[in-house]
Amino acid sequence: MTEKVSFEDKLKQLDQIVTALEQGDRPLETALADFKTGVTLAKDLQKTLAEAEKTLAKVMQDDGSMTDLELTNND
Repeated sequence: MTEKVSFEDKLKQLDQIVTALEQGDRPLETALADFKTGVTLAKDLQKTLAEAEKTLAKVMQDDGSMTDLELTNND
């Protein structure tokens, strides 16, 4: 059984990879592996954010159906 890693944990891991790569003292092979992991994490995080955005752009109707949220600027 695999445990799903949270968005926050993935973001923290990506931050740690970026920090380590910025220091510039890692062997090339390790840096490349970290970079690949970082790219994968970034793509996963972007996908999660896109899905969240789609969910937030919907409004639940009284009958349980979903409809698009219409944003208006009433200045």
